[in-house]
Amino acid sequence: MEKRPHALLLKFPGTNCDAETSRALEEAGFSSEILPIACVDEGSLESAQLIVLSGGFSYGDYVMAGRLAQLELERRIGDALTRFRDGGGYLLGICNGFQILTKLGLLPEGSLINNTSGRFICRWVKLERRVDDNPFLRGLPENFELPIAHAEGRFVAPEGAAEKYMDEGLAVLVYEEDVNGSTSRIAGLTDSSGRVLGLMPHPERFLWDSHHYDRDWVGDGDGRGSGYQMFKSIYNTIAGEIAHEPG
Repeated sequence: MEKRPHALLLKFPGTNCDAETSRALEEAGFSSEILPIACVDEGSLESAQLIVLSGGFSYGDYVMAGRLAQLELERRIGDALTRFRDGGGYLLGICNGFQILTKLGLLPEGSLINNTSGRFICRWVKLERRVDDNPFLRGLPENFELPIAHAEGRFVAPEGAAEKYMDEGLAVLVYEEDVNGSTSRIAGLTDSSGRVLGLMPHPERFLWDSHHYDRDWVGDGDGRGSGYQMFKSIYNTIAGEIAHEPG
């Protein structure tokens, strides 16, 4: 029997997008499991090729977005996520998950703080894909749309760092216009390995043409939305790697 790529979704108190993200992953071909952080240890990661930190408000964002989740992960599994990546695994953080990956140091240095508007933003945004070879984004057009929903989504970095991320291809997604005050309009980052992706928009909320706000919107003709294409891209990458494993 052909082995399906397996995605493990780590759930914290306050995470609220895990079920829909799990459905999106399975629609793309993955098997998936949602595991509460109270049940997570280093052995939990062994069966997965992709670890996902979904959106929501981990621990209510009471200290700052992602901070308590970072501390709990480090307490429970130390640097196991780094070793998972270095061993060939992939990591995806969506919205709050992006914030957590940033706090963990698995993405380039920076923070996600309050939007310049001082308000929660829930809307669709236009995005630009700035690289061609990222395993999460290969199936996407250069310009596409996804919904956002965040209050602390403004990416800021040390002076000059954001420009460096743009030049080095680490800022893989940018907003086409200023949405929340993010430096260089950064909407998504990868690390130098390309195995970690964090983004503020929610791909799990745009799987089908019918999810689009414009009822007359038509994509590339297969009825699929940009979010599906993102999950399918990483599925194809991992499935191809599994197919070439010896034995």
